[in-house]
Amino acid sequence: MELLQEVADLSAYLAADEAIDHRHPLVRGTAARLAGQVADSPAYAHAAFEYVRDEIPHSADSGDPRVTWRASDVLAKRTGICHAKAHALAALLRAEDIPAALCYQRLEYDGAGGCCLHALVAVRLGGAWHRQDCRGNKEGVDARFSLDGERLAFVPDEGRGERDHPTLYAAPLPGVLRVLRKAPDRSRLWEALPDAL
Repeated sequence: MELLQEVADLSAYLAADEAIDHRHPLVRGTAARLAGQVADSPAYAHAAFEYVRDEIPHSADSGDPRVTWRASDVLAKRTGICHAKAHALAALLRAEDIPAALCYQRLEYDGAGGCCLHALVAVRLGGAWHRQDCRGNKEGVDARFSLDGERLAFVPDEGRGERDHPTLYAAPLPGVLRVLRKAPDRSRLWEALPDAL
């Protein structure tokens, strides 16, 4: 799939904002610890991906009712849905000067036709963007870090109204961020997540 860069200037994909707060001491400390264990940027990106995928449970999988949205809070509370985990991974990548973008899929989530946006991260390495899905693996989900073909958690089924959105965003979608910030708990969050860009 050809990815569409929203902003021509790569510095936008290195910026900090309220959700991707990569200047926060916890983000910087986590990034420094991971970076100290690897030799180069691709290895760091792989390590950061696996850290977020494996060490921060997806709150729906773990049953955690808390809603997180800011990268530093995701790392501190060690929970979040795909959007929150994507913010954390983007922050860890940007903390080590690796451009990272947010991108989205529209996926069915309840088996009854209900859809919502699912968040991914695209990392720029070797002059190209590579989408990654750090939501966390479980039975039937086996997402892997890959710079040679995508290994995402889900493949959209267009017959069910699912689809990939190829645009790379420098910041979270405002509608998604608004819902994350307002939701009192995860069950209410599911009811409010947008299903379109």
